[in-house]
Amino acid sequence: MKYSDYYAALGVERSASAEEIKKAYRRLAQKYHPDVSKEPEAEARFKEIAEAYQTLKDAEKRAAYDALGQRPQGEEFRPPPDWARQHAGGAEGFSYEDLDFGDLFSRFNRRNASMPGQDFEVPAEISIEDAFNGVTLELQLSMPEYDGAQVRRVPQVVKARIPPGAVDGQRLRLPGKGGKGFNGGRAGDLYLDITLKPHPVFRAADHDLFVDLKLAPWQAALGASVEVQTPGGPVNLKVRPGTSSGQKLRLAGRGLPRPRGAAGDLFAVAQIVLPAQLSERERGLYEELRQASGVDA
Repeated sequence: MKYSDYYAALGVERSASAEEIKKAYRRLAQKYHPDVSKEPEAEARFKEIAEAYQTLKDAEKRAAYDALGQRPQGEEFRPPPDWARQHAGGAEGFSYEDLDFGDLFSRFNRRNASMPGQDFEVPAEISIEDAFNGVTLELQLSMPEYDGAQVRRVPQVVKARIPPGAVDGQRLRLPGKGGKGFNGGRAGDLYLDITLKPHPVFRAADHDLFVDLKLAPWQAALGASVEVQTPGGPVNLKVRPGTSSGQKLRLAGRGLPRPRGAAGDLFAVAQIVLPAQLSERERGLYEELRQASGVDA
């Protein structure tokens, strides 16, 4: 059979820690997963990565692999005579003539402990209203499943509940919603990478929201009570006299909810808007205001 260098497949040293192996696998699996990768021969590369990780992630299987020694990639070889006895639970009758390297560890895996399924990561774009109220998404996914050392993709519909308060850039973990396990192992996890869709009214910064508040000059100068849109519905906001353009008026607890504790705030950003056209009466009043201010135009 031909030797496969599992460490080289994952791009790690033979002395790599279990955490380094896990990180390398997750990075490469995301890069080469056939559902998302544009790399040439992504599916073959993904299977190679998965095969390597299935063995090196488990201390007992890794020890069995290391006992085969280090050889050039693709070199023809036979395991030592006592390898099967020492590392496959005393198994007899291993025939290596028609067995490839993946099959060797596939048979070894079936004699050993179960393995968890692959973690899966997908983007999830939601609206600010969804972030405020929570939403259930129905995701059409092609999930990886293991068949020995091979990986096959199976179409699957996953319902993912996103609780109220999800924010842009959040990574949400859904336990057990990933790929199926091997030999009765637990299912992997599904990770949703949350992004918020652009909104015509609100801008989000973590759990706080911002909205532009258009004020007439007299409202800013004299004060007013105005209606402001929030994700929970319109509320009245008191604008104090002398409000300037760009000033942030805070509505406490009117932003996005937090998983624990008070919600974020909503900030209405004052924007003083002049009339596009002035009537004769309005022009006269502005002229009186100019004269009363003592400022020459």
